[in-house]
Amino acid sequence: MRRLLGSLTGSLRARLLWFLLAAIVLAAGAQALVAYRTVLAEADDIFDYHMQQMALSLRAGLPPSAAVGGLGAAEQNFDFVVQVWTADGTRIFESAEQAALPQLAVLGFADVNARGTTYRVFSMQTRSLVIQVAQDMAARRHMAGTLALRTIAPVALMAPLLMLVVWWVVSQSLAPVARVRKQVASRQADDLSPVSEENLPEEVRPLVQELNLLFDRVRHAFDAQKHFVADAAHELRSPLAALKLQVQGLQRAPDDASRELAVSRLVAGIDRATRLVEQMLALARHEASMAAGAKPEPVDLAEVARLAVSDAVAAAQARGIDIGIAHADEAVVHGQSEALRMLLRNLLENAIKYTPVEGRVDIGIARKGDTAELTVDDSGPGLPPEERERVLDRFYRSGESQAPGSGLGLAIVKSIADLHGATVALDQSPTLGGLRVRVVFAPSPSGRGLG
Repeated sequence: MRRLLGSLTGSLRARLLWFLLAAIVLAAGAQALVAYRTVLAEADDIFDYHMQQMALSLRAGLPPSAAVGGLGAAEQNFDFVVQVWTADGTRIFESAEQAALPQLAVLGFADVNARGTTYRVFSMQTRSLVIQVAQDMAARRHMAGTLALRTIAPVALMAPLLMLVVWWVVSQSLAPVARVRKQVASRQADDLSPVSEENLPEEVRPLVQELNLLFDRVRHAFDAQKHFVADAAHELRSPLAALKLQVQGLQRAPDDASRELAVSRLVAGIDRATRLVEQMLALARHEASMAAGAKPEPVDLAEVARLAVSDAVAAAQARGIDIGIAHADEAVVHGQSEALRMLLRNLLENAIKYTPVEGRVDIGIARKGDTAELTVDDSGPGLPPEERERVLDRFYRSGESQAPGSGLGLAIVKSIADLHGATVALDQSPTLGGLRVRVVFAPSPSGRGLG
């Protein structure tokens, strides 16, 4: 019983078959019961009608006074008994001896106990005769029951056939679900190709579509992970080789001055490798956030700008660069505050790195209808038009060699912008003459728009 309940709760096919077959059995039983009782009632009416017609047919068939006796012993039948009486109480005909039916008949239909059984008696009176027709109720019930059983026999035969049809229909209807299950069960762990939606019912197709969307998201996450591992292996090879050479140079330093120079180069190399690892981990973390679909929240861009400036002001002051917020409209976007702070911090670090000493870096926040625009302008050399799109790719370095870098800063900016449904565009700064980076935030897909 416990196994049956577990099968019913775990298998849609078993549940459907159980309830449908139970419904068929109950419906067939109810139909058979109603048919049986209806046939019995109709049989009673038919037998009563036949008794009445038999009595009517005897009205003119007997002499009014002379007794005619009865049937012989071999011809007597106690299932049906016919008696005829004269008006003065003389019995002139009986179809069965010792029928023991009452002489004083109640006109019409009545149930009479006689000979240890019950008779259904119909009595009628003509001008000079009283005619009685009786039927043994046991025989009547036997004949009515036989007729009723013949009536419900087709129901009893059709119920199993209907069960087989229901079993076949349910099995065929759920065959696509079983096919999808087999497709998924037979896959290798790295097979994330879409599941076939061919010939699927409307109730199952949305589930398979969502499953395919999940496979697509997981595939993108795996691809991003593979690319990250490949890029990390490629990009870390050079810094680690440089660190090894610098350590060897430190070991071979002949004097203190050479040793101090080698140590300073080693420290700088370690700083560059550390920065590269931090940026790679940040890029991987935000790509994972894109795959997981983190829940957005209202973020004030002006507050993000103030926090990002506080993060970058030390590096700007070290090079005498004027950094600040040129103008800031009130703009609230839906996203992740820490991710947006990292986006702007990377833009500021990139601008400070390429801006000459005593240069300038400005931040602007503008509200334009339903969109918000975040800009970072610098007074550096800018970028040639043919490189403005390529610098958004990971590990790409501009042809300008005035500042070292890993090529990940703007790639992180692009990744975070994609996470927030924003676009990144690079152009020449109309105010400072260097590079301008614009991040345009579109209205929220949920319809909340910008605050």
